Amino acid sequence: MIISLNHYLVLAALLFSIGVAGVLTRRNAIIIFASIELMMNAVNLAFVAFARHWGDVGGQIFVFFIIAVAAAEVAVGLAIIVVLFRHRETVNIDKVNLLKW
Repeated sequence: MIISLNHYLVLAALLFSIGVAGVLTRRNAIIIFASIELMMNAVNLAFVAFARHWGDVGGQIFVFFIIAVAAAEVAVGLAIIVVLFRHRETVNIDKVNLLKW
């Protein structure tokens, strides 16, 4: 069986949908953070699939930059979550409201 572009795109859409469902239904900041990373990886898969299909490295270059941005996001995002946990002693999004005193 030959794996075509459609197979990759269906898998990317499935991963992206799981990520969206995780962001919309979960209230734990770490799970939401992981769901956002899953959505970014789904987009990376689509970029690589299109790059392979068209024989162009442009999509792979985009993936390289997305991974670099994701690494910075992980560092900053986890630091924010740690500070949030130290300040509020919870990572539940419903119980965290930093705009109210």
